[in-house]
Amino acid sequence: MLSENKFSTLKDILREMNTVDIAQAISEAEPENQVKIFRLLPKNSSADVFSYLESDTQETVINSITNVEIHNLVEDMFIDDAVDFLEEVPANVVTRVLAQTSRETRDTINKFLRYPEDSAGSIMTAEMAAFHVSLTVDEAIDELRRTAQDKESIETCYCLDDKRKLVGLLPLRKLIVAKKGTLLSDVMMGDDHIISVKTHDDQETVAEIVRKYDLLSVPVVDNENRLVGIITIDDIVDVIQEENTEDFEKMALLLPSEDDYLKTGVFKLMKNRIVWLLILMISATFTGKIIENFEGKLAAIAGLTACIPMLMDTGGNAGNQVSTLIIRGLALGTVKAKDYFKVLWKEIRVAVMCGAILAVANLGRMLLLNAIHFSNTEVNVILVVCLAMTCAVIIAKTIGCTLPIVAKSMHLDPALMAGPMITTIVDALTLLIYFGIATIFINMGLLG
Repeated sequence: MLSENKFSTLKDILREMNTVDIAQAISEAEPENQVKIFRLLPKNSSADVFSYLESDTQETVINSITNVEIHNLVEDMFIDDAVDFLEEVPANVVTRVLAQTSRETRDTINKFLRYPEDSAGSIMTAEMAAFHVSLTVDEAIDELRRTAQDKESIETCYCLDDKRKLVGLLPLRKLIVAKKGTLLSDVMMGDDHIISVKTHDDQETVAEIVRKYDLLSVPVVDNENRLVGIITIDDIVDVIQEENTEDFEKMALLLPSEDDYLKTGVFKLMKNRIVWLLILMISATFTGKIIENFEGKLAAIAGLTACIPMLMDTGGNAGNQVSTLIIRGLALGTVKAKDYFKVLWKEIRVAVMCGAILAVANLGRMLLLNAIHFSNTEVNVILVVCLAMTCAVIIAKTIGCTLPIVAKSMHLDPALMAGPMITTIVDALTLLIYFGIATIFINMGLLG
């Protein structure tokens, strides 16, 4: 339609489309067409569509429209969306955008930009339904009718005193059904029902509070309990996605990346990976040294060396299983540092059962290989392997539940104690256990 200049038809189609779908269509269009489509949008939806665009597409649009269009766009955007946009674009774009905004909007945006990254203040919005407690229900509803269009959320109204301190909450449903002439102070939910966060609280803490209490929005207050904004569920969902992505990256021992994979450069990806790869490579020196120290003594015994990969893999997998569960439990708050001994006792029992079953299965496997002449491993070697496997699983699960909880107690991210980190530690301990048991058998004359 663009190539055939059917602008009016396209405009009618865009008017009926969902804003998220429009944003996706613009992002997928060729750069020269992105601005053309954006300019066809109705004025009342352009700001919403812009907030859903990828940051690079937003920058393309801003660089292609006039100063007047920038002014109208930013003034129509919710403050939190404007702040999110300005945090992602280069400084020269920020300067141009702020130069076109009104003094009041610019002051508000600058105030939000000063909050620490990933804090409650940095993701909140100032467009909420807030009323003085001395208003009547009728006055509040009339005020809401006049201003609701400019509010990001009106499901919950916030009641303030003369100093803008948050003193009560009033769900919209309760406001609508209240009797005319009733004061808000008589129908609001008081201090006991207020769940709020501070401006400098970490966004992950905010997300946990919203999840715990099933909130659609949460008020943000300063140190003097004055209402400064709210955080709505759409921003919380974004936070949860960001934090989960960051945890997955840390569990794989990657430095977190702010951009999508396809938008991240090759050198950036390399930098995010190489640090931990170097650390793990160097730490593997210990594993190699253990093998080297026992190599001469054990090389002559058939079957011992061949079982090393199986034992290391089993121990690493056992450790990763429990560490994944504990890290997720710590993230959701279902497991706490004080629960360590409960967790440890449970995992030891699980490890004993898993280790015993694996040992019996391995015993059967190795005896079967001997029976069909596929292998010729001594029975005592088989016993060493099975005993080492049971011990390795117990040690691996103990480490897998211990390290994340220790990291949490030290105010480190438990996600760091996962995957490759657990595997590297468990590999070294598994080999020590295996070679230690084999050495005991050799000294007792049972091997050799």
